[in-house]
Amino acid sequence: MKVIWSPLAIDRASEIAEYISLDNPTAAKQWIDNIFENVLILQTNPKMGRKVPEINRNEIREIIFGNYRIIYRIETFNISILTIRHTKQILPVNEIMV
Repeated sequence: MKVIWSPLAIDRASEIAEYISLDNPTAAKQWIDNIFENVLILQTNPKMGRKVPEINRNEIREIIFGNYRIIYRIETFNISILTIRHTKQILPVNEIMV
């Protein structure tokens, strides 16, 4: 399966990295590298994440990366990364129903 990042997910990753870079630019780059590397695991193991509790649909799942939820959708041939949210943030349902 191919991993595809939505524009929203890329924006969220960029915002988080920018925030981290205010204190430590090296850590921000490492964070970005690590998040993209971790998501690639989904290519061979798409069901490794749990169902998103707020949605409770088999195809909408999440993996935890540090303090962040990486929310994705399993499709026929792709894994779509929908968004990234801090674990303490409320997840707006309309954000993942793209």
